Parts: sequence; C-alpha cells; structure tokens
Amino acid sequence: MKKHTLLFVFITTLIFGLQLHAQEKIDTLGYSANVSTLDKTLLTLYNVISGEKGEARNWELFKHLFKPNAKLIPSGKLTGANYDVRYLSPDDYINTSGQWLVDNGFFEKEIYRKKEQFGNITHVFSTYEAYKSKADETPFMRGINSIQLLFDGTRWWIINIYWTQETPENTIPNTYLPDN
Repeated sequence: MKKHTLLFVFITTLIFGLQLHAQEKIDTLGYSANVSTLDKTLLTLYNVISGEKGEARNWELFKHLFKPNAKLIPSGKLTGANYDVRYLSPDDYINTSGQWLVDNGFFEKEIYRKKEQFGNITHVFSTYEAYKSKADETPFMRGINSIQLLFDGTRWWIINIYWTQETPENTIPNTYLPDN
C-alpha cells in the first residue's frame, strides 16, 4: 500500500511540475502583463477573440489566460424548452470557433460587470455585446459570461467561462446592464 501511495505522490508531483514548466514557458512570450490584474485579464480575454474579418487571433495568448483543465461552457436552447451545455477546452474552442471568428469578424465588448470575491477566488458576471466589425453601431448579439478566476499570488487564471446568449424569451435583466 505504501508503494502505491508513494508512486501516486511521485506521479502527481511530476505532472504538476510539468504543468508549471509549460506555464512558465509560455510566460517567456511576454504575456505576464496581460494577467497581472483582474481587469487586464478580462480585457485580454475580450480583446484576444475580437478582430475584423480576416484578422488572425493570438491563440497562444488566449491559451495563456486559462489554467490547465479550464473549461469554456456555452449554454443554449436546443429544441423545445430544453437548454443544454457543451464543455470545451481552450483548444476545443479554438478548433470549433476560431476560423468562424476570422471568417466573419467578431468583436465582443464588456458593457457591465458584477464581481464577487473571496480570498483568491473571484466570480464575474460580465454582460457583453457582440459586433461583426468595430465600426458596427448595433450589436448582433448580447449575453452574459459567468467567469470564474483564481489569483495564485502572482497572476490571474481563468478557471471556467460559462455563458448564454440573450434571446427574446430570456432577456438580460436590468440588474446586469449599465445605467442608461
């Protein structure tokens, strides 16, 4: 039993060390400033997926925002009255949505934020508007991102983003909209 416990501890320590090494390697790209504060982390999240039609996104910076095993969780109505979710890794998101963002143009802009924090964990309800171009005056979509973050003492990490779009049946409450 002790051999199994020691082996488990060794393997866990090795995996954790490899994850830290991978995270440190990405930091050499100069992305540390993008995650030094909560505001910078969220601004980077919105900026890195935004761009005009044909404009490449910086997917290395996008991945740098997320703790290993983080999830992006879109939710929406399937058929009838049922809602469901999909669980995506940052790489899954890039593979399923990355080309669409480039092909169509996409700008997501935070218009309101409600933050709750306890110790090193933070939850942000971030209301967004989405546009096809920076020049557009009317959003084609709105919704709320529920973002969970961790501050590890050095930098901010996104743990999960769970979101849903506004629909005619599910409008964003005034509580989560800026004052007019």
